[in-house]
Amino acid sequence: MDFNLLIQRKRERFEELEREIADPDLFSNRKRAQEVMREHSNIKQTLAKWDELEAARKQLDDTRELSLSRDVEMAAMAEDELADLEKRVVDLAQEMQIALLPPDENEDRDAIVEIRAGTGGSEAAIFAADLYRMYHRYAEGAGLTTEDLESSPSELGGLKEAIFKVSGESVFRKLRYESGVHRVQRVPATEAQGRIHTSTATVAVLPEAEDVDLELNPQDLRIEVCRAGGPGGQGVNTTDSAVQILHIPTGRIVRCQDGRSQQKNKEKALTIMRARLLEDKQREEEEKYSATRKSQIGSGGREEKIRTYNFPQNRITDHRIGLTLYNLDRVIEGDLDEMIKALQAADVAERLKESSLA
Repeated sequence: MDFNLLIQRKRERFEELEREIADPDLFSNRKRAQEVMREHSNIKQTLAKWDELEAARKQLDDTRELSLSRDVEMAAMAEDELADLEKRVVDLAQEMQIALLPPDENEDRDAIVEIRAGTGGSEAAIFAADLYRMYHRYAEGAGLTTEDLESSPSELGGLKEAIFKVSGESVFRKLRYESGVHRVQRVPATEAQGRIHTSTATVAVLPEAEDVDLELNPQDLRIEVCRAGGPGGQGVNTTDSAVQILHIPTGRIVRCQDGRSQQKNKEKALTIMRARLLEDKQREEEEKYSATRKSQIGSGGREEKIRTYNFPQNRITDHRIGLTLYNLDRVIEGDLDEMIKALQAADVAERLKESSLA
């Protein structure tokens, strides 16, 4: 693929953005300033990747020429390098294709992850807790940070619900494909006869809303405080630290009682509320402009069954792309890289196909 025309347009756009950034008036509009700075950073990275590809192509051409040298030793050394250089050029060209795709404004954001036990009673709650630990271990291994926002424990160490924030580099890009229904097949610890049970948990991954995305009008919020409920322990049922927020126009309710500080619980509840309202807003826009297109990896809706975790066979299957791996023991401990990369590749392939058709 010839990228030269696209790169020339990127260079022209980069110069426009440089001039805009040099104007002090830009930063009087916070939302516009963030959009410009984000686009400037993305184009800068794309142009750097292009320079890297051009350098690799030149090195490959030079090495091919050396491989034809009359100096037998020099030609042999060059021949040995050709395969690696050819692969590098192919890989960089593919990365350029991806970089030149229209960007998703959400992919570089932090994410709010919501996990809820589905069908299956106490086993579903235990599975929800397993998913909670899996994502936390993945985040730790990927150099990301997590912050628990709200949780509702169940008996036997399970979780009826858990909401947490994941922060770091391109978090939403990594975790966005986890939204949907996750199904587990295994023998529960409470099963006396060794029968395999099927249970589910739902996962929703929301891009964290920034203050500039939408304004929460204080008149649209009903904020109530009350004493935290739970199984007991220090600080529970002793102070009015739990916070419940109702967004009157939509009827959405968020409750947060994890922390002992009323103010911190309020901030966490507002973070969750913003993310949910942003998701509603973006879904409405998608339905308006694209009739909620379903790509190869699906819509990412919470109602969609996306993955099965079969413990007896150590098998995990992602139904959207037909990928089956026999390393469930490692995946459940947070080794999600192979699965995430496969989903990203499928998404990119679909977007490249649509881009070429366009």
